[in-house]
Amino acid sequence: MAIQTLKKLFSRDLAKLRTEITSYNQESNIWRIEKNIANSGGNLCLHLVGNLNTYIGKELGGTDYVRDRPAEFALKDVPREKLLSMIDNTIKVVDSALDKVSENDLKEQFPILVFEEMTSIEYMLIHLATHLTYHLGQVNYHRRLID
Repeated sequence: MAIQTLKKLFSRDLAKLRTEITSYNQESNIWRIEKNIANSGGNLCLHLVGNLNTYIGKELGGTDYVRDRPAEFALKDVPREKLLSMIDNTIKVVDSALDKVSENDLKEQFPILVFEEMTSIEYMLIHLATHLTYHLGQVNYHRRLID
Protein backbone atom coordinates (compact mmCIF):
# COMPACT_ATOMS: atom_id res chain seq x y z
CA MET A 1 0.00 0.00 0.00
CA ALA A 2 2.83 2.46 0.77
CA ILE A 3 4.37 1.93 -2.66
CA GLN A 4 1.09 2.77 -4.40
CA THR A 5 0.71 5.88 -2.23
CA LEU A 6 4.25 7.00 -3.03
CA LYS A 7 3.68 6.39 -6.75
CA LYS A 8 0.58 8.60 -6.62
CA LEU A 9 2.38 11.34 -4.70
CA PHE A 10 5.40 11.41 -6.99
CA SER A 11 3.16 11.39 -10.06
CA ARG A 12 0.93 14.13 -8.64
CA ASP A 13 3.80 16.42 -7.67
CA LEU A 14 5.78 15.90 -10.87
CA ALA A 15 2.59 16.73 -12.81
CA LYS A 16 2.30 19.88 -10.69
CA LEU A 17 5.94 20.73 -11.50
CA ARG A 18 5.01 20.37 -15.16
CA THR A 19 2.08 22.74 -14.63
CA GLU A 20 4.32 25.27 -12.89
CA ILE A 21 6.87 25.27 -15.71
CA THR A 22 4.06 25.58 -18.26
CA SER A 23 2.47 28.44 -16.29
CA TYR A 24 5.34 30.91 -16.67
CA ASN A 25 3.94 33.60 -18.98
CA GLN A 26 7.38 34.44 -20.34
CA GLU A 27 9.68 31.49 -20.95
CA SER A 28 12.74 33.58 -20.11
CA ASN A 29 11.39 34.12 -16.59
CA ILE A 30 11.88 30.43 -15.85
CA TRP A 31 15.60 31.26 -15.59
CA ARG A 32 15.44 34.71 -14.01
CA ILE A 33 16.80 35.39 -10.54
CA GLU A 34 16.66 38.61 -8.56
CA LYS A 35 17.92 39.94 -5.26
CA ASN A 36 18.26 37.09 -2.76
CA ILE A 37 16.60 34.43 -4.93
CA ALA A 38 19.43 31.94 -5.40
CA ASN A 39 17.81 29.43 -7.77
CA SER A 40 15.55 29.89 -10.76
CA GLY A 41 12.51 27.73 -11.40
CA GLY A 42 14.41 26.13 -14.27
CA ASN A 43 17.37 25.17 -12.10
CA LEU A 44 15.08 23.77 -9.41
CA CYS A 45 13.33 21.73 -12.10
CA LEU A 46 16.66 20.35 -13.34
CA HIS A 47 17.64 19.57 -9.75
CA LEU A 48 14.44 17.63 -9.07
CA VAL A 49 14.73 15.66 -12.30
CA GLY A 50 18.36 14.84 -11.55
CA ASN A 51 17.61 13.88 -7.96
CA LEU A 52 14.74 11.52 -8.77
CA ASN A 53 16.46 9.94 -11.77
CA THR A 54 19.48 9.26 -9.58
CA TYR A 55 17.97 7.95 -6.37
CA ILE A 56 14.86 6.27 -7.72
CA GLY A 57 15.60 5.63 -11.40
CA LYS A 58 19.19 4.50 -11.12
CA GLU A 59 19.41 3.09 -7.61
CA LEU A 60 16.03 1.36 -7.42
CA GLY A 61 15.08 1.01 -11.08
CA GLY A 62 18.46 0.05 -12.49
CA THR A 63 18.64 2.76 -15.16
CA ASP A 64 21.99 3.94 -16.48
CA TYR A 65 21.32 7.58 -15.52
CA VAL A 66 24.47 9.62 -14.86
CA ARG A 67 23.90 12.69 -12.73
CA ASP A 68 25.65 16.01 -13.25
CA ARG A 69 24.55 17.82 -10.09
CA PRO A 70 26.63 20.98 -10.70
CA ALA A 71 24.95 21.37 -14.10
CA GLU A 72 21.54 21.29 -12.43
CA PHE A 73 22.36 24.69 -10.95
CA ALA A 74 24.71 26.01 -13.65
CA LEU A 75 22.72 25.42 -16.84
CA LYS A 76 20.59 28.30 -18.09
CA ASP A 77 18.04 28.81 -20.81
CA VAL A 78 17.14 25.16 -21.36
CA PRO A 79 14.00 25.43 -23.53
CA ARG A 80 10.70 24.97 -21.72
CA GLU A 81 9.76 22.06 -24.00
CA LYS A 82 12.98 20.26 -23.04
CA LEU A 83 12.20 20.75 -19.33
CA LEU A 84 8.68 19.40 -19.86
CA SER A 85 10.04 16.39 -21.72
CA MET A 86 12.47 15.74 -18.88
CA ILE A 87 9.63 15.91 -16.34
CA ASP A 88 7.48 13.54 -18.41
CA ASN A 89 10.36 11.08 -18.66
CA THR A 90 10.98 11.32 -14.91
CA ILE A 91 7.34 10.48 -14.19
CA LYS A 92 7.73 7.29 -16.24
CA VAL A 93 11.09 6.40 -14.69
CA VAL A 94 9.84 6.86 -11.12
CA ASP A 95 6.68 4.87 -11.79
CA SER A 96 8.59 2.05 -13.44
CA ALA A 97 11.25 1.93 -10.73
CA LEU A 98 8.68 1.86 -7.93
CA ASP A 99 6.97 -1.06 -9.67
CA LYS A 100 10.15 -3.01 -8.88
CA VAL A 101 9.96 -2.25 -5.14
CA SER A 102 7.83 -4.46 -2.93
CA GLU A 103 6.35 -3.53 0.42
CA ASN A 104 8.89 -5.89 2.03
CA ASP A 105 11.74 -4.09 0.25
CA LEU A 106 10.90 -0.85 2.05
CA LYS A 107 12.59 -2.08 5.22
CA GLU A 108 15.76 -3.01 3.34
CA GLN A 109 18.78 -0.74 3.28
CA PHE A 110 18.94 1.86 0.51
CA PRO A 111 21.74 0.74 -1.87
CA ILE A 112 24.05 3.74 -1.35
CA LEU A 113 25.07 6.08 1.44
CA VAL A 114 23.32 9.42 0.97
CA PHE A 115 23.33 10.90 4.45
CA GLU A 116 25.68 10.46 7.41
CA GLU A 117 24.45 6.93 7.92
CA MET A 118 22.72 4.30 5.83
CA THR A 119 18.93 4.48 5.69
CA SER A 120 16.09 2.23 4.65
CA ILE A 121 14.50 2.40 1.22
CA GLU A 122 11.32 3.58 2.94
CA TYR A 123 13.14 6.46 4.64
CA MET A 124 14.79 7.49 1.39
CA LEU A 125 11.55 7.42 -0.60
CA ILE A 126 9.77 9.53 2.01
CA HIS A 127 12.71 11.93 2.03
CA LEU A 128 12.60 12.18 -1.78
CA ALA A 129 8.86 12.86 -1.74
CA THR A 130 9.26 15.67 0.80
CA HIS A 131 12.29 17.04 -1.07
CA LEU A 132 10.16 17.19 -4.22
CA THR A 133 7.34 19.06 -2.49
CA TYR A 134 9.78 21.48 -0.82
CA HIS A 135 11.31 22.53 -4.13
CA LEU A 136 7.93 22.43 -5.90
CA GLY A 137 6.77 25.12 -3.47
CA GLN A 138 9.87 27.14 -4.30
CA VAL A 139 9.14 26.89 -8.03
CA ASN A 140 5.56 28.03 -7.43
CA TYR A 141 6.71 30.98 -5.36
CA HIS A 142 9.44 31.86 -7.88
CA ARG A 143 6.91 31.90 -10.71
CA ARG A 144 4.51 34.14 -8.81
CA LEU A 145 7.25 36.56 -7.72
CA ILE A 146 9.16 36.80 -11.00
CA ASP A 147 6.52 36.24 -13.63
